[in-house]
Parts: sequence; structure tokens; C-alpha cells
Amino acid sequence: MRIGQGYDVHRLVEGRKLILGGVEIPYEKGLDGHSDADVLTHALMDSLLGAAALGDIGKLFPDNDDAYLGADSIELLKKVCVVIDKKGYEIGNVDCTVIAQRPKLAPYIEQMRGILANAMNIPAGCVSVKATTEEKLGFTGEGLGISAHAIALIDNKK
Repeated sequence: MRIGQGYDVHRLVEGRKLILGGVEIPYEKGLDGHSDADVLTHALMDSLLGAAALGDIGKLFPDNDDAYLGADSIELLKKVCVVIDKKGYEIGNVDCTVIAQRPKLAPYIEQMRGILANAMNIPAGCVSVKATTEEKLGFTGEGLGISAHAIALIDNKK
């Protein structure tokens, strides 16, 4: 078994959609980035790649490559899962935490779990998504951005 950890952060800006875990969440701001800037899915991809010692998403999907401009992070996650599979690993479970002062994410958690599980082709019961605030401290607490942490467990295929 192998464990990987991932982290991502993006600034909140006007004029962008807020997408987390593949779910478009109604909010007055969205996350700025080269792709759809889905910090949750980005952290998850990095945790999977880290567990397999394959670097990070910037290595696979560079932010200076226009092929990934506006990319759907769920589609990128599917590609990461193909890479993990080809390296001889299967995903055991993942645990993710989104840090955002606003908006409240609880109503969207189950939908995020389902979308992420579907993209990874694992049961939703193997996908944990949590959300927390920073009690108004730091850049996330001030509403300037959103960050996410993820941990993934992978194992050799049986």
C-alpha cells in the first residue's frame, strides 16, 4: 500500500464559476486558474500521483499548455486514474478537506463524493469529502481564496 498527500489553493475572483469536486456551486466569485481551478479535484489528483511517486498535476497538465486552458478537472482526474492504473495500482480510498469561509459547502458534499467516485471508478463509500472554515483567519478566512487537502491510499492490483 502507498499513501499520497495533495494540496491546492486558488484565489477567488469575479467573473469565474466556482467549481469544487466537479460541482458548480452558486456564488458571486469563482476560482482563478488555467483550468476550471477546482482546488478539491486538483488536491485529489496530486495525492494520487504522489502515492504512485509520479510527481504532480503540473507535470502531466502544465499550466502553460493551452490544451488545458479551461479544462474540466474531472476529465483530468479520469486521465490521472488511467496513469495510476497503467502503473499497476488501484485506488483504495481518498479523504479530502476543502477550506473555505464561504460559501457553505455542506449541501454539495454528497454530490461531490459521487462525481469524484465515478471519475475514479470506485464506490462513493471510499471517497470522503469534508469542508471547514478558517474561523475568518488567513487568506481563506478572509474570503480571498479556497484551498484543499487530500490523502489517497493506493495498492498494487490484485
